Amino acid sequence: MTKADYIFKENIQKILAEGSWSEQARPKYRNGQTANSKYITGSFAEYDLAKGEFPITTLRPIAIKSAIKEVLWIYQDQSNSLDILEDKYNVHYWNDWEVENTRTIGQRYGAIVKKHDIMNKILKQLAENPWNRRNVISLWDYEAFENSAGLLPCAFQTMFDVRRVDGDIYLDATLTQRSNDMLVAHHINAMQYVALQMMVAKHFGWKLGKFFYFVNNLHIYDNQFEQAEELLRREPVICQPHLVLNVPDKTNFFSIKPEDFELLDYKPVKPQLKFDLAI
Repeated sequence: MTKADYIFKENIQKILAEGSWSEQARPKYRNGQTANSKYITGSFAEYDLAKGEFPITTLRPIAIKSAIKEVLWIYQDQSNSLDILEDKYNVHYWNDWEVENTRTIGQRYGAIVKKHDIMNKILKQLAENPWNRRNVISLWDYEAFENSAGLLPCAFQTMFDVRRVDGDIYLDATLTQRSNDMLVAHHINAMQYVALQMMVAKHFGWKLGKFFYFVNNLHIYDNQFEQAEELLRREPVICQPHLVLNVPDKTNFFSIKPEDFELLDYKPVKPQLKFDLAI
């Protein structure tokens, strides 16, 4: 069992046994019913990527390619356009969050990155002084929220730091989420932000360091308890999954493509489980 599998099962057990019930829940299922959930507050995990610890479960298949394409849409294209996400990347699952027939998700995610020129500023800061302690990506923009409808960002903050070890520079990253669907989105979000970390590291020719993952509200929806029990019963195939980025060191951040990523030694347990998403 990988470290990610162990943490996954531990969190599922804790939510089911100790979790609190949501009240006045915003999300709805597609049938219109309120999507209530059980949740815990303050979940933290640490993965040492340099030692091969990757935050992806083997207890069910995770669609990592789509997740990576979503990250490029946000941080390379700096876009909120559903047309770009569909036409360029063939990713469709954001359609449920289209805002008022605009073919966008509102002033969210990529639109905020573009508004504040975030990626260019982060790369400039790291180039000028890698040891500065101000490499913060924040997608939490109250002005944008007031001026545009749309789902408020779940993965809203990323921070980067470097360490020198035996002459090599390692890039660490911290992802903070306000809310996370444990069974559906947890490892998708983790791995896509590891991909972002890898892109920044490659841009400078640095090594991958540690990935820290904090979720404030970690939950399981009330129509997912059967799937949660099934995941607890599953025993993973022995493997050591890891993501690689097949481009030379110092490849420009904005030149990296989805097909440059490869997930190796990943042998997830099948069949895939089905989930009715909360919108």
